[in-house]
Amino acid sequence: MSGRPAVTFPVTTQDITPYGNGVYHINSILQPAVATAAPVVGVAITAESVVPGCGTGATHAEDVELAARFCVEVAKAYGAGQCRFYDPDEFATLLRLYGPMNHFQTLGRVREAKE
Repeated sequence: MSGRPAVTFPVTTQDITPYGNGVYHINSILQPAVATAAPVVGVAITAESVVPGCGTGATHAEDVELAARFCVEVAKAYGAGQCRFYDPDEFATLLRLYGPMNHFQTLGRVREAKE
């Protein structure tokens, strides 16, 4: 859609946890997943240089438009049954191995300080 190759970035376990739990987060792309039981798919808008967070208001409108167009095309393909967002067998294996992972939607267990 943008004429550029796809770019990936690493995501860590703590990136699927809510802010406020005292751990570092690389990106907030997965934050909507902590507030809903519905499936969440993130689409990142990346930059070729470092942009110091959303507090700067340094949003490039053309990039947002390209991301929106990508989302519309993916939604059309998904609705037509031409793509899927996960592998059902792989997800079943994860559930079998680790159980439901909705505990990542919480701030976690707080250990009481020893007196």
